[in-house]
Amino acid sequence: MAFAAILVTMATPTPLSRLFTVVLTGVLAGLVLAVAALPGNLLLGFAAKAALGNYAALPDALRTPATPQRSYLYANDGKTLITTFYDVNRTDVALAEIAPVMRQAIVAAEDRRFYDHGGVDLRGMLRAVVSNVTEGSGQGGSTLTMQYVRNVLKTDPSRTAAERAAATEATIGRKLQEIRYANALEQRLGKDEILNRYLNIAYFGSGAYGVAAASQRYFSKAPADLTLAEAALLAGLVQSPEAYSPIDGDADAAVERRGYVLDSMVETGAITAEQAAEARAEKLTLDPSEQANGCAATTGGRDGWGFFCDYLRRWWVAQPEFGDTVQEREQALRRGGYTVVTTLDPQIQATAQRQATGIYGYDNPRAVPIAAVEPGTGRVLAMAVNRHYSLDGNPDGQVNYPNTVNPLISGGAGVAGYQAGSTFKLFTMLAALESGRTLSTGFDAPSRLPTRYPAEGESSCDGRWCPGNANPEWMDGYRMMWDGFGRSVNTYFVWLAEQVGPEKVVEMAQRLGITFRAESDADFAENDAADWGAFTLGVAATTPLDVANAYATVAAEGTYCAPLPVVSVTAPDGQRLAVGDPSCRRVLDADVARAATDAARCPVGQQSAFGQCNGGTATAVDRILDGRPVAGKTGSSDQAATESFVGYTPQVAVAGIAANPDDPTDHVGAAVQAEVIDAVARIIATAVEGQPEQSFTPPSRELVGTPRRPVERDPIPDLRRTPDNPLSDLRRWLQNRG
Repeated sequence: MAFAAILVTMATPTPLSRLFTVVLTGVLAGLVLAVAALPGNLLLGFAAKAALGNYAALPDALRTPATPQRSYLYANDGKTLITTFYDVNRTDVALAEIAPVMRQAIVAAEDRRFYDHGGVDLRGMLRAVVSNVTEGSGQGGSTLTMQYVRNVLKTDPSRTAAERAAATEATIGRKLQEIRYANALEQRLGKDEILNRYLNIAYFGSGAYGVAAASQRYFSKAPADLTLAEAALLAGLVQSPEAYSPIDGDADAAVERRGYVLDSMVETGAITAEQAAEARAEKLTLDPSEQANGCAATTGGRDGWGFFCDYLRRWWVAQPEFGDTVQEREQALRRGGYTVVTTLDPQIQATAQRQATGIYGYDNPRAVPIAAVEPGTGRVLAMAVNRHYSLDGNPDGQVNYPNTVNPLISGGAGVAGYQAGSTFKLFTMLAALESGRTLSTGFDAPSRLPTRYPAEGESSCDGRWCPGNANPEWMDGYRMMWDGFGRSVNTYFVWLAEQVGPEKVVEMAQRLGITFRAESDADFAENDAADWGAFTLGVAATTPLDVANAYATVAAEGTYCAPLPVVSVTAPDGQRLAVGDPSCRRVLDADVARAATDAARCPVGQQSAFGQCNGGTATAVDRILDGRPVAGKTGSSDQAATESFVGYTPQVAVAGIAANPDDPTDHVGAAVQAEVIDAVARIIATAVEGQPEQSFTPPSRELVGTPRRPVERDPIPDLRRTPDNPLSDLRRWLQNRG
């Protein structure tokens, strides 16, 4: 806004005030004319002197722009967009990525003498003064550089709200400051740099800041692909973005303004009159794109992706690299302009979602949350559940279906999880192996086992907890770790936990990443772990993500990696942050992990390296994976309240739990376990499709011990596992035989 416009807005509209304004404006106009009449060199000298030393005193935002930009989240292919996060919908692009006609159009529309002045256009200001007084047109006379200064100061997040508001006040003081800042910038920055900055911050209406966001919002294309007519339309919007927006405002006014820009481009010599006429004749054709914002707006209508997105957001706000507080980290995601390549695999995710919804529909109160994790990195490949990630309400007072934003797969935010049953027997086996026991550790497992833990009700024997086997005819008798695990013999593992100490089993679970989110579980783990005999049967609440990652630790031969939802995080300047790197540490001896895996071959219908498997609870897995090496474990909680299965290969670990998240008393029933097993196996099949088959490394003879049953065959060396050093497995095999 020019000085005269400021004066007009400040004056009371009376005849006397109008006369005063005209007189004062005439004086100001005379001053501008006098300055304009000065010799060019002298004027430049004044300008240089005025700007000298001022650049260093400029606000940081003007010297080093830190304007808010939206962050992009992609799947692990780096191309499939999941969603974006933003407070302000904008993305910086280089000038070379903006069509030349767009650059020419904005100069013609807003500052024809942009390449001729030093930040302040005295002729333009005089023209605006005269027009404002004689025609009441309200012209501003601001150059692109001055507009850029104003836009930065009113959006700078480091300034207070009052300071940002002052950037648009209709005062002479604000205008003079704008002039000083613009002049200082012009002394240091080239014209193209200023133009680029302007195009990246200007508001184009309909929520789009910067030409990149505007090109997508109105035409669903990159700014490099804008046509002349499209560029002229966008350039015309910045004068009055909300009024002219063809989406939210007056489309006819936008077209009329486009014509003005085309005429201006002819006058500047950017285009010919014929080109202008041709562009003017084009009908307004929009191809608007809604700019996804946040996890509830994941693109493509992909159900399940929102749960992964929400997990990433909660992971993000826990990373100190993005700020000192949760609020700062949240702001970094929404304003920092990061490019985030996530770990989400679209194919695995699609299979997982299809399998989850194939068991229970979206309108079923029961759910099957599923998680897939990559061993050795902790990368979360998929998170699926038969729910819509949505803030929309649910009918008939339903809490978590069909819509919810609760973290049903990963836990947290009030979700403690679900009992995973006998999948927890893995932790007892690991604790026993680590304490020096072998896979051959035998016990004549009874139908019911009296323990030292006090209990009441049906599960007690003379006031002591007395667990039993679900299928005594198949489970009772002499068992070792192989068939105790394969047949899921409760009394064997309760006995084994007593031998080792339940507190060591609890510690093992925590070491492998099991988090106790339920207050009662956390209290038991901290204060009564030594008496938590039932822990081995999976009575603590957990989540598919925790269980999948715990088993992934065993698949990685004892290397625990924190669950990770990102492959890379890149800042707007191209710098790649280290937060995308896996955070791993060894938590188990590799031989202990290999021994546990050897026993975990039994439940899925495969054979251990020492021929000790003789039955399993999930034998369909071997058929689905067509003999590919796999391990895993089923889990059923008391009275089939929940049904679980977790399976793994060296490349992927997948866990699924069928439960009612809202009503633990609604028992899902044993029949659904076969469906959960089938679902997990098919997800594994998708994950390993096209990957080389990898075998599990057998454990040493030291951890095998002396089985009661004869060893059917010695493990043969797997040369594929170490192609660069094929003798390593052969040497181990020979040592085992010796």
